[in-house]
Amino acid sequence: MPMKTYLRNLTAILTLCLVYSTAWAEIPANYYKSLIGKKDAELKTAASDLIKNFTSVRSYNSLPDYFKVTDVRPVITPQVWWDMYSDMMVETRIQFGTYMNREHSFPKSWWGGDTDVKAYTDLNHLYPGEARANQAKSNYPLGEVRTASKFDNGVSMVGSPKDGLGGGAALVFEPDDEYKGDFARTYFYMVTCYQDYTWARNNMYMLQQNTYPTLSGWAVDMLLRWHREDPVSDKEQNRNDNVYMIQGNRNPFIDYPELAEYIWGTKRGLAFNPADTPEPADQTVLYAPVKDTTLDFGQVAEGNTVKASLLFRGENFRKAINISVYSGDTDMFELPSKTISAALVNATDGYWLNITYKPTSLGTHEARLMIICDDLNKPVGVNLRGECLPQPTLTACTALNPTNITSDSYEANWESPDGEVIDYWIITRTKFKSGSQTTEEILAESSPFEITGFSENDSESYAVQSVRLGVRSPMSNVIFVAHSGISGVDCDEPLTVTGFDGMMRFNCAQTQTGVMVYDITGRLVRTIESVDNDTDVEMPLGVYFIVTDQHHTPVKVAIR
Repeated sequence: MPMKTYLRNLTAILTLCLVYSTAWAEIPANYYKSLIGKKDAELKTAASDLIKNFTSVRSYNSLPDYFKVTDVRPVITPQVWWDMYSDMMVETRIQFGTYMNREHSFPKSWWGGDTDVKAYTDLNHLYPGEARANQAKSNYPLGEVRTASKFDNGVSMVGSPKDGLGGGAALVFEPDDEYKGDFARTYFYMVTCYQDYTWARNNMYMLQQNTYPTLSGWAVDMLLRWHREDPVSDKEQNRNDNVYMIQGNRNPFIDYPELAEYIWGTKRGLAFNPADTPEPADQTVLYAPVKDTTLDFGQVAEGNTVKASLLFRGENFRKAINISVYSGDTDMFELPSKTISAALVNATDGYWLNITYKPTSLGTHEARLMIICDDLNKPVGVNLRGECLPQPTLTACTALNPTNITSDSYEANWESPDGEVIDYWIITRTKFKSGSQTTEEILAESSPFEITGFSENDSESYAVQSVRLGVRSPMSNVIFVAHSGISGVDCDEPLTVTGFDGMMRFNCAQTQTGVMVYDITGRLVRTIESVDNDTDVEMPLGVYFIVTDQHHTPVKVAIR
């Protein structure tokens, strides 16, 4: 029996046996009150205002800890990830990176790759995913595949799209039928929550630069069809409830699937007022933080402190909220104030309380934050947790030659020393163009890592560092990449450079201008306006790479 069929049968059996609870948590009273009576663009903006403020998870490297709450298959021992990208049964004890990735289902490159924005760690679109499938999916748009020319593992397919189902993209990613509705509702959430983002122009197949409708016409039609054909499952609703417990916001398209019809579909022009929406009441409601939420500061290196923000947002508060830290390691957590005014809590965007974790000893530290107000029936408690570890010592990685070089991309490769615990890697990418260079840092979870935007007319280099608890390893060796060769070490005419004692000699068929000399770390150490054939230039001992306006592929030379 194929693994996918087995898993579907297993899920069905568990559901029928009532082993996996189908009881959905109750939506907080008045949570969607602000949406009632609105339509079209106004409705979408109201939904954005409702969900865009939430308590972000502590960090990117902490995501697997949250996935253990949101994305574990029920009643399977040992515990395995619920992976919407493959049928791999990877145990949750396996460290992320080799087999599993933290997958941005809505590619981060679509908003420019900025890691400082809330979308980067928003659990509503982050899922555990098989590393191979994640890498194959890349940042391609969703679509329906005509030919799975690049990747097919039985659940995820990447290949050329069917007519009208790719927006002009050469390749698209198609999820399994079982999860198409999940991805559709995830994308509805993202283009609603972050409708004010400016999307990167090099990948605008599914998106438009506007707050409404934000999605391209073909994408609206396809996602609505997926949304209708694959209705909300127990898995989705339970995950929505768990994300709400962590972040304090919900995916409204899971709670009210018909909302998508009001914004993009068959109910456009009609005011949103679903039959099961309770009549708004003027009762005091604390939407965030959610009772018994854990604000996890994660792992902190000894000697460091870290801050985390907790969102307070409610309605109809008349009196101030009192907050205090009690029970447990109270001296490890510091509050900026002990009260929050009713006006701040009632504000549309709520109030962000910045709490500091300042460990004075190694180990795990826990405390309880108590929220008290006369307007609340009873106190609300929030757990505080952090772990202090010794400062890590990291060894430099070894950068390896790139693979799969295409007209506009390549895969960067590297190795890290065995046995080192690593949260993620940072690739330092340097582009050489017309006698100048630009450098950017790219966060990567595993090797190989696909680098896009690689021009046929230019060359570039990369080096890699591992990161643990915010501490970086020394920089690796530098690898040069060019379309004319794997590493760019050996170059053909019209330019060669020969090293001698304390000097280098240029051999070229024509004058070379904009000469730039880089050391082995990729640092620019010298510029020369122009050189001719047999020009000698004095240089100290070392290994260098040279590029010019006429020769973009780096030329390697060793000075004895």
